[in-house]
Amino acid sequence: MSQSVDRALTLLGSLGDGPVTLEQAAGSIGVHKSTALRLLRTLEEHGFVHRLSDRRYRVGGRVLSLAQRALREIDVRQVAAPYLAALNERCGCTVQLAVLQDDEVLYLDELAGRWSADPGRPSRIGRRASAAGTAIGRVLLAGLAADGPAADGLSADLAAVRRRGWAAESAEHREAVTCVAAPVAGSDGRAVAACAISAPADRVSPAELVRLVPELLCTAEAVSLAYGGSPTPRWCENRCGARPAARASRT
Repeated sequence: MSQSVDRALTLLGSLGDGPVTLEQAAGSIGVHKSTALRLLRTLEEHGFVHRLSDRRYRVGGRVLSLAQRALREIDVRQVAAPYLAALNERCGCTVQLAVLQDDEVLYLDELAGRWSADPGRPSRIGRRASAAGTAIGRVLLAGLAADGPAADGLSADLAAVRRRGWAAESAEHREAVTCVAAPVAGSDGRAVAACAISAPADRVSPAELVRLVPELLCTAEAVSLAYGGSPTPRWCENRCGARPAARASRT
């Protein structure tokens, strides 16, 4: 690790105890005030540090935003895990959970199906993909499109996904797979994540996969309810046992 990066991270960590003066910041990393000031200004430019009116420095909003996002993603994965496992067992296909970060999809969880195209293929957990080029990404983009501009060239498609409540895709990631995806709603009704079912195209046709959409929507609703969200009920609660009166606590 470079000395500058090490100093910046140490300085940022010291702000966790509360606002500090320039002198205190310099002392925390053992450098001259001019060096500390350069680091603080760089961190401030990126939103990691905020300068107060009394010339002290505190943690910036960017740090809080990243922390909240990380906690939300971990929580969603933990809440969704048993429902994804049950869906995987019922349908035999690969199931996934993902969130939207900027213009990409970040895969948080994946359970391989019995028809995995390549048993040796590495898991997508932690991998990213184009949001516009995947069903799971377009489900998440469709939620954003309701309140703002949609991705270029996708307005009509995202509007259809929003009306239908799910998205389908063939040959995702240039792999021979088909996929259907549905959103997981948070407490404000917005999509906080999305879950998907996928399978090799030579084993499960797109039409066959679409027939699993009720199972997928039921699972997405169950995760939403367990996460504390308020989705619009669409499907039979008997598939996965989700009931609005039995929401799990997020604490």
